[in-house]
Amino acid sequence: MRGGEQQSESGRTAPTPALSLRGLGVSFAGTVEHASADIDLDLVPGRVLALVGESGSGKSVTAMGALGLLPDTAVVIGSAVVTDPRPGAPDAPGTQLVGAPRQVLDDVRGRLVGTIFQEPTTALDPLETIASQIGEAIRAHATDRPRRRRVYARVLELLGRVGLGEGEQVERVARSYPHQLSGGQLQRACIALAMAADPPVLIADEPTTALDVTVQAGILDLLRELTDSGVAVLLITHDMGVVADVADDVAVMRQGRIVERGGTRELFAHPHHPYTRALLDAVPRLESLRRAAPADGASQDEATAASPATTAPDAGADIPTPITGAAADHASQAEPVVEIDGLNVVYRSHRHRVHAVRDVSLRIGAGEVLGLVGESGSGKSTIAGTLTGLVPIAAGSVRVCGVEVAGAGRRALLPARRATGVVYQNPASSLNPRRTAGSAIAEPMVVHGGYDSGARRARVRELLEAVRLPADLADRYPHEMSGGQRQRVAIARALALEPRLVIADEPTSALDVSVQAVVLELLRELQSELGFACLFVSHDLAVVDSLATRTVVLSQGRVVEQGATAQVLAHPRQEYTRRLVAAVPVPDPDAQARRRAARRQAA
Repeated sequence: MRGGEQQSESGRTAPTPALSLRGLGVSFAGTVEHASADIDLDLVPGRVLALVGESGSGKSVTAMGALGLLPDTAVVIGSAVVTDPRPGAPDAPGTQLVGAPRQVLDDVRGRLVGTIFQEPTTALDPLETIASQIGEAIRAHATDRPRRRRVYARVLELLGRVGLGEGEQVERVARSYPHQLSGGQLQRACIALAMAADPPVLIADEPTTALDVTVQAGILDLLRELTDSGVAVLLITHDMGVVADVADDVAVMRQGRIVERGGTRELFAHPHHPYTRALLDAVPRLESLRRAAPADGASQDEATAASPATTAPDAGADIPTPITGAAADHASQAEPVVEIDGLNVVYRSHRHRVHAVRDVSLRIGAGEVLGLVGESGSGKSTIAGTLTGLVPIAAGSVRVCGVEVAGAGRRALLPARRATGVVYQNPASSLNPRRTAGSAIAEPMVVHGGYDSGARRARVRELLEAVRLPADLADRYPHEMSGGQRQRVAIARALALEPRLVIADEPTSALDVSVQAVVLELLRELQSELGFACLFVSHDLAVVDSLATRTVVLSQGRVVEQGATAQVLAHPRQEYTRRLVAAVPVPDPDAQARRRAARRQAA
């Protein structure tokens, strides 16, 4: 039978899987347990199969093992057969990838299977332009030797296809190096790279991790468009909202095995396995939108659309929210922990001048969590950087614990820095791989003094207990810990000097939903107990909604809206904020389909 079809049990023809895994298993030399085992999956043209599970469940190992992209210590067993289902393709039984020689794998990768990796900054060569890297992929799988002009035209076509503009705009992207593009642009460039040879199979490994909600929505729309054109997509993710948005089928992995599978709507509505139910329960949701929903049974989306903008507070209003526990005692202090007035930040190079932050003013009181949200490039992390003196201030005033940061020297900044703890986005890069967890936690005590070696050891034990980690973890190195453990070590380090201010810059964006839930609950408990002020920077509005007292919305370096979190997210006054809220994927396939349709109609 030709044309990418096979006979089904009912006698009707069914699409031939573009990639079929049977009994696939991966293990590593020197280990007893399998990283994955007995994996059976079929990628069908025109459908998205989501492979979900916690970090370490075997999702990426399974996909990379099938493509021969694991290190030499990996042992892959079973079968992985890729077939070109496109009309006119050779009538062949497919190509077996497990155990295939390097020459076969090099031919298949890119031509029949494209891969989008999780982190575009590491997937792209920092020393080559985007055009050069995509052009190399085009030439590698061309049947002839295309001329440079033809290759460049194809590069521009691919970049335009993934939504990176047209004309001069897309040419600028093509000429750019990776560091000159935003995260969303880089991820789109990686999709263009994966599609260079128009492969019938696309493996997307966490393609939206750490992207803001509007950029994420664009990437997901693009994946759906590729699927509609007949591409078979394997989407590896821990984000159940993303699964609800684009997936047709779902396979749930735990400890290297598939524990449940089925159609997306059926699995979300009636999950059978306790692990699947736990994953869905751990997904953060926009509770403020639920509170805004009418009691007559209208859907959340209808309630959001019906919420009158006139009921929201003024864009600049600061609506107090009750604070309880130790936080309430600290909040009674008259002086805010953070005072920013008329802040401007300008980045200059020999060619360009970028106004990153414009006339921003905000306050953070003791015991308060202020959420700072907006798209990539809106100025969130830049504002956070000014509080520690790491980002130069062009104009305005920034006061932290009464210390004026603008124009201050290193010595003058010491009191503010001692009173500030920082939790960064990626603990794997913020922790020194050559230092133990205990050493990392003790580092602020060494830098700022005041503790002898015995006091440091006691404080490290106390902090590990505070972040719910065993004392013996102090002797482990970062690579010996899970992602959640590393982030809790980073939190412990931030709290080492009992700070009055904690800056959390995207602290949960790279964590799976269950670990994220644990870290968020830990932050919530510690903040309530210790009463520190917190600047919580995030692109995840559901996470901000669950944690922040007030929320400030940034766009292009300016504050466009601020107020009590429940008011800002449930009744946004500004179109930009409404667009952010509308782009948040919800873990409900039916609701997400309506939201996607409404978003496209509004566009």
